[in-house]
Amino acid sequence: MGDQRHPPLLLLHGFGAASGHWRRNAAGLEAAGWCVYAVDLIGFGDSAQPGHHRHRRLDNRLWARQVQAFLAEVVGGPAVLVGNSLGSLVAVSCAVFYPAWVRGVVAAPLPDPTLLMPVARRRRPWRRRLQRHLVEGLCGVLPLELLLPLIARTPLLDLGLRSAYADAGAIDQELRRLVARPALRPTAARALRAMSIGMALRPRGATAAVLLERMRQPLLVLWGSHDRLVPMRVRHRLPAHKPDLELQVLPQLGHCLHDEAPQRFNRTLLQWLAQLEPQAAPADA
Repeated sequence: MGDQRHPPLLLLHGFGAASGHWRRNAAGLEAAGWCVYAVDLIGFGDSAQPGHHRHRRLDNRLWARQVQAFLAEVVGGPAVLVGNSLGSLVAVSCAVFYPAWVRGVVAAPLPDPTLLMPVARRRRPWRRRLQRHLVEGLCGVLPLELLLPLIARTPLLDLGLRSAYADAGAIDQELRRLVARPALRPTAARALRAMSIGMALRPRGATAAVLLERMRQPLLVLWGSHDRLVPMRVRHRLPAHKPDLELQVLPQLGHCLHDEAPQRFNRTLLQWLAQLEPQAAPADA
């Protein structure tokens, strides 16, 4: 959406969502003078849902490469990346692995279990092999082919959504369809299995703590004060890894703060974007 002569903004959805999760944000950002893009990350939405491949794991490194390719082939230049949850980790990953393509990152929020349980700097080969066998074995026996349709077609879907939203009134039929439809595709279970294995077996260099220490672009982290999915301890760990980040807590909001209070989210986002270097800010914002 928007004039392609304006600076680009790429929106990256969270786990279980898709590009449509920015339904309440894109028009307002376009009206502020940005050219707004959004993608379905591989495994989500209408994108491909590949299975597990030992030498091409479905993790934040692959998603970062997808984002860089999109910026190169579609956008045609660097952009500011705005992520929700998993999308935030992908944005930070892209900023580190492909720094020339990322002008800044907004993470809303930035969860990663490794911030609480860091991956060891060095692990013996036999430990890595054992971990791989355990993770692949466990993910292989989980009945995801039964669980995903059960969740998507029953009140369990609303139960999961309510854990991500402080205001249940923000959960509507459009959101339910956005989450349920990809989960009912015949390849959904294999993709969930692939990303579960991929994320569990990431190398230390692909975890949030290490990525933040390597990141050089400006970073704004937004957190809902009523986020029930990510412990507050994660939020407090971030500045230790990137002291120059800006952290703002938005009161009364949950994990999907961009969709729950889009006008407040956009206003906060645009205020921060206006502080970026001139070439990253829209002329008419």
